This record gives sequence, structure tokens and C-alpha cells, in this order.
Amino acid sequence: MVQQQQQQQHRIYILQFRKGEQDQEVACKVSTPPKAGAGRRVMYYYHDYGGGGAGKNGKAAQPRAFSMRRFFGLLLLSFVSVGTLFVAPVSFFSFVHSDEGGGGAAAAARRAVEVAAAPCSGMGNDSLCCDRTSTRADICFARGDVRMHSASASFQLVSSSSGNATAAAVEEERIRPYTRKWEANVMATIDEVRLRRVPAGGAARCDVVHDVPAVVFSTGGYTGNVYHEFNDGILPLFVTSNHLRRRVVFVILEYHDWWMTKYGDVVSRLSAFPPIDFTADRRVHCFPEVIAGLRIHGELTVDPEKTPEGKSIRHFRTLLDDAYRGRIQYLERLERRAARSRKRRAAAAKPTTTSIALPIMAPPAKQASPSPPDRPRLVIVSRTGSRVIENEADVAALAADVGFDVRVVRPERTTELCKIYRELNASDAMVGVHGAAMTHFLFMRPGKVFVQVVPLGTDWAAGAYYGEPAARLGLRYVGYKILPEESSLSREYPTGDPVLTDPAGVGKRGWDVTKKVYLDRQNVRLDLPRFREVLVGAHRHLVAGKRRRRQRESQ
Repeated sequence: MVQQQQQQQHRIYILQFRKGEQDQEVACKVSTPPKAGAGRRVMYYYHDYGGGGAGKNGKAAQPRAFSMRRFFGLLLLSFVSVGTLFVAPVSFFSFVHSDEGGGGAAAAARRAVEVAAAPCSGMGNDSLCCDRTSTRADICFARGDVRMHSASASFQLVSSSSGNATAAAVEEERIRPYTRKWEANVMATIDEVRLRRVPAGGAARCDVVHDVPAVVFSTGGYTGNVYHEFNDGILPLFVTSNHLRRRVVFVILEYHDWWMTKYGDVVSRLSAFPPIDFTADRRVHCFPEVIAGLRIHGELTVDPEKTPEGKSIRHFRTLLDDAYRGRIQYLERLERRAARSRKRRAAAAKPTTTSIALPIMAPPAKQASPSPPDRPRLVIVSRTGSRVIENEADVAALAADVGFDVRVVRPERTTELCKIYRELNASDAMVGVHGAAMTHFLFMRPGKVFVQVVPLGTDWAAGAYYGEPAARLGLRYVGYKILPEESSLSREYPTGDPVLTDPAGVGKRGWDVTKKVYLDRQNVRLDLPRFREVLVGAHRHLVAGKRRRRQRESQ
């Protein structure tokens, strides 16, 4: 029996509890494997937004009576859809509309022209097309009756007429849906998917029918490195699917439970449906459209000129706010509850016996000093292994002396991403040494300060991967380029060695040399008087900004 999937008006979390930890007031449903002995058990937490037609635990909703209001709404939608198909050669299922006012009309018109001129933009129903013009990633589209057949690692586009039987035997596209097309070594590790046309008589029978498109991508490759997880996965996923308004199903190759645990909050803001594990789910899912692959605009960025609705990296930042807000509020409730519990235990531990104390002359209490004005919060993102700040404690003390409220964050693989987001979202400045952890600048609010310590041999990468994207987000970016004497390499190589005096020249020997010398074997010891100038400048910027905001609010 064909199961018609209904849209669920729920937020989906995938939770992973530590061993021995008590369950924390959540309503959970444990999914069952597709068949005995196969698949995995995944725990979904549904946050009900209310007003939805789907069951609380993801069960199919009961059909409602077909009212006159629904009839006229469907009729109006039909007129709009037909008009859209005639006006713009894009699919009904992935068409977008703009929420911009008159001020953005020119930009919206320009984007519409660019979209219309893009490869595959003119394809209609019952068609298959791939755009391979980008050097970063391929993307393929199949529209019509498209059926997922994971047993053959393919999606079948069922021909609408017998006249296409000849074409069905030869029309096929292959794609590795990952956004590092130019890196042959890593792309060779990505599973390949086929999109092929088949005659109606040779198509797999549908087990689950969806009325929304699917986006197919891989979480293989460099997944495990937070920079690549955002740059190669999450941001391209936003670019490709955000305009679909959560009416999209994600089909994931090389599915990892830990990835969904880590990014479930964000994924649930892009899709209202549970993701599909392409390898483990052997059911035949049928879609009206399949988009295989993701679009990528550059390093940690979203180009508003290339998105259907003019979305930018700041819109992605807003999505992160929405994604983590509920979880942060939940963590705050747990912390308040734990604080009350500690207070009760402390009160219960007080001695119940009474004693007579002799009077003791205590020295006069010092007059409490007035509370200092609000100090900007500065977070130092600490590293272990290589590129460590060897005098980190001194740097923290220096920042406090300048006037910052200093926090030190040490992200680990097991650290919940929401907790890092919470810390940096509330901060005014972030300091860290060049590396993947600098990706967390995405968690900071526009107008704040990002100071990246740039070790020897990393100038270009520090600017291209983090500095320039941070500026596009609206942060005040400061690149602190260390001097040779601030590098631990100065203790390994003699004065005047090219490793210290000509890192760019050494870098020309190849990536392996750069990685071995400058990334894997280098630590930094900051020149405190020199770095103090950077911190003073950041502090002045933040204090002046706060002063201006208060003046505007008082007017």
C-alpha cells in the first residue's frame, strides 16, 4: 500500500543522552528499523508548533473534510501556479517568491534574469538536466515522477509516455553530491548517484509518496572538521533549500547519526520532515522533483546576487538564531533548576545544633567599591595540539586588565554545538589562532570584533577562509600577524632561515610542506605589549558602539 506522507508541523531534534544521564522532560519516539536486523535506532524529539495536521509522533494525520475554503484556496493556488509556469521557466515545486519591498525590486529583477539564464533553468516536467559549469560543485535536477531506488544507487525518472522508451535506455546522469569538485582525491571517496530515465513498465513501485521535492547530498568527505561541515555542507544546504520554506526532504548519502545529533537544530529549520538515510532505507520513496547536489558560493558565505530571494550570510545567521533559541532556553531552565537544587542542598546541610559563640571583635568592613560599568565580554577560543597560544593565561589576564570580561572556551568533538553558539552569541569579541575552530565566528552578532591570530605561513588562508567571510557577516575583523620571534619555529630554525623570513616561498613547495611546517608544528607566544594595542583598539570600538546605541535609544 502506498503511504502518502503528510507534512509534520513539528520541530525535529535528534538527541543523544550520555550514559547514566536522566531523561530531561522530552517526549521521544524511537524509530524502528525498516526491517528486522537492518537499519538503526534514532531518537526523534518533536517540538509541536501547534495547528498542524500531523500526529504528535509523526503518524499519518487523519484526513479532514474538504471544505469550501480549502476548495477556493486550491483553486487560487492553481491559477497562481499556472501563471508562474508561463512567466518563468522554473519548476512549480521549487519556484520562489520574494518578500522584498520596492527598494529591492531592481535587484530582484536582476536575479530573476540571471536565474532564467542559468543552465537547467528552462527545463520543464518529465525532464533531466545537470549543471556542471561550476568549478566547485555539480548539481542535477530530475522533475516528474522520480523514484528513489537505493538498491541500485539511483533515482528513476519514469517516462510519462511510451514514446520515450528509446531515450530511457540511454539518458542517464551521474553525480557525486559533494561540494569539493576540484579535489579529485576526496571526491573519489564520495558515493556516486545515478539519475536515469526508465519506462513506466521498468520502474520500481512506490512505497512512500511525497508531495515535496528532495535534496540529495553527502555528509562524507571532510565531514568531521567543523570548517568543512559548515563550508561544504550546512551553508550550501541553506543556499540550495532555504527558498523551499521547509517543504523539502533531505536524502543523505553516507549518513552519520552523530552529524544529525550535532546539526539537527539547524536541519530542522530547513526541512519539516525527517531526513532519509539513502543507504539504509530500502523503501522506494517517490518525489515530484529531485535536486542532487548542493550549490556553493564561496568560503563560508552566501552571495545574495546568486540566491533566488537575495539571501545573504546574515540571513543564515538569523536562521542559526531561530534554530538554537529553543535549545538555549531549555538549557537555561535546566541551569536554573540545578541552581535551586544546589541551594536547597546547601540549606539542608547547615548544622541543626545550636551553640553559644563568644563575641569577637571583627575589623570594620571595607566599603564596597561601586560596581564597574558593563565590561565587554571577550571569548578566547583555546586550542590543543598545534597552534596553541603558549602564554594563554597571560593573554587572558592582559585582556581583563584592558577592560574585558574574559571567558576561555575549549571546544571538543563532544561539545554540544548549541553551547558554543550560546557563549559566542553573547560575546562582544572573539580571539583565536587560525584553524577550523575560527568557523565559530558565524555564531557572533554583526558589529562585534573577531581577532584572528595569524601564525607564520597562514596569511592567505586566514584571510580567505575566515577574515573576508567575517567582514561580509558584518564583524570588525582584525588579523594579528605574528612576528617570527612570536612563533615556536624561531626555536627550531636559525635566524634568517626561509621558514621564518620567507613563508610564502616555503609554501610554494606544496601543501604538504605548508601543513607539516606551519600548521602541525607551530605554536605561538604572543608579544603582550604588541597584542595589547589590538585589544585596546577592540575595546574602544565596542565601548564607543555601546555608547552610540544608548544615545539612539535615549532619543
